[in-house]
Amino acid sequence: MCIFCQLLSHKDQYIYENDYVFAIYDNYPVTKGHTLIIPKRHFETIFTASDEEIMAIGTALKVLKNQLDLQFHPDGYNVGINNGIDAGQSVMHLHVHLIPRYHGDSNHPRGGIRGVIPGKQEY
Repeated sequence: MCIFCQLLSHKDQYIYENDYVFAIYDNYPVTKGHTLIIPKRHFETIFTASDEEIMAIGTALKVLKNQLDLQFHPDGYNVGINNGIDAGQSVMHLHVHLIPRYHGDSNHPRGGIRGVIPGKQEY
């Protein structure tokens, strides 16, 4: 069974929930407060999400950003989705990474998400 589907019965780990998604802290955080937003329905990519699920993800992003601001006081955020194995997806159940960023956590933050391809972040 999918590791994220198994979490449906572990509501004690949720830091947020709405009708379509729940959120937990990432077990392997990139930074303090790294959060995963996970649809309750099992499907692999954002491209197969329903309109309601996409709206619920958007709502979760806003609510969780405010929570993380109060709790961790980050200086910025990365929001990321890996869609497919060749894009780095390791759990084949859609999940959205909300990654708080802190001044000095990277020597060269300019280009942000472009850093997923070595040598492409600097431009």
